[in-house]
Amino acid sequence: MSGEPDPLVARPDPVPDPLVARPDPVPDPLAVVTQLRDLAADPMNRRAIVQDHGCLPGLILFLDHPDPQVVYCALLAVRYLAECRANREKLKTELGMMLSLQNIVQKSTTPGETKLLASEIYQLLQAVPGADEPQAVGPARGGARRKAQFFLGSSNKRAKTVILQIHGLDDPGRRSLCEEALLKIRGVISFTFQMAVKRCVVRIRSDLKAEALASAIAATEVMTAQQVVKDENGDEVLVHFPEAGSVSVEQNLDLPEYLPEEESPSQDPDKAISRVGSGQDGSSWLGTAANFLSRSFYW
Repeated sequence: MSGEPDPLVARPDPVPDPLVARPDPVPDPLAVVTQLRDLAADPMNRRAIVQDHGCLPGLILFLDHPDPQVVYCALLAVRYLAECRANREKLKTELGMMLSLQNIVQKSTTPGETKLLASEIYQLLQAVPGADEPQAVGPARGGARRKAQFFLGSSNKRAKTVILQIHGLDDPGRRSLCEEALLKIRGVISFTFQMAVKRCVVRIRSDLKAEALASAIAATEVMTAQQVVKDENGDEVLVHFPEAGSVSVEQNLDLPEYLPEEESPSQDPDKAISRVGSGQDGSSWLGTAANFLSRSFYW
């Protein structure tokens, strides 16, 4: 009789407390790297991310993560950061960056589209001396520049970038709906969201029409999309599309994560979104991401 209360009282104290407390402060790696990718998609944030003492090293750690989605998302973030020429030398010399990119390309289990993207970034960073000094002479720099021209130019004809202004893109739930709609379209290479301005930058094959993207988004019945373009004066204008269902969309039945990346970083997205001021929001998000990264070095 006297022995029964003791185990009943003793059980709750040591067992549940540590088990419940430990998972809470550990953020989800995919959520953290996705936030960094979205920040890097905005040109106004790219310098700050690279200069931050925690974000770039953390991003490199994500390149070695066991989850392929985390790795691909980290590569997208690095690619956006590399679109800013002033960042390339820092990216190239950051401890572990080039080695991680090499490992991704050489690993036999790496998905094909991930290898292509890692190779693209590696070539871009490797060509840093020739890329920023067009008048430099010498066989080494000339070779690097020719390699960069092949890499940046020849495949550009096979893909294009479309910027969509998405009305109704108000929360993570809507974003997930939009992701699902875009992933089903055959011809979509990659995409990234800018939630602060309700935009999505989509890379697509050159034979895919932007109307197909808008039609798929409109099919969600809670969002509509317009294309952001520039007029002859350099001002942004929105292009309206036909009603949903008026454009046939070829779907990806197998739903691969992304089709192979076949174009170089386009300069047009920078010009199209550079006027959208997200400085204050970006800096606060960057602080949050850096804080997450400081607690995410072990997964």
